Amino acid sequence: MKLVFAIVNGEDSQAVAKALLKAGFFATKLASTGSFLSSGNTTFLTCVEDERVDEVIDVIRQKSHRRKQFVPTSVPFDSGMSFPVEVEVGGATVFVTDVEHFEKL
Repeated sequence: MKLVFAIVNGEDSQAVAKALLKAGFFATKLASTGSFLSSGNTTFLTCVEDERVDEVIDVIRQKSHRRKQFVPTSVPFDSGMSFPVEVEVGGATVFVTDVEHFEKL
């Protein structure tokens, strides 16, 4: 058994949740916040058989999209003004770990 942790952009979390359920995966959703942009994320935890890990990651990949977003800079330029900077956000960060014991009560 494997435990898949997937940190997904908040804008994609509904689509990921629906797709996981449709594919037969049950997941626990946790609200989380990224430290770089302080934006809302959802962390999905799902326990799957070893041979289904690639399948669950593919579902997450299909519904997690990268997008560009402007964020204010924290360091002002010589003029004293700060300007927005375009950064890429979204997608998903996925961790897979071994599970020694799993029980649904």
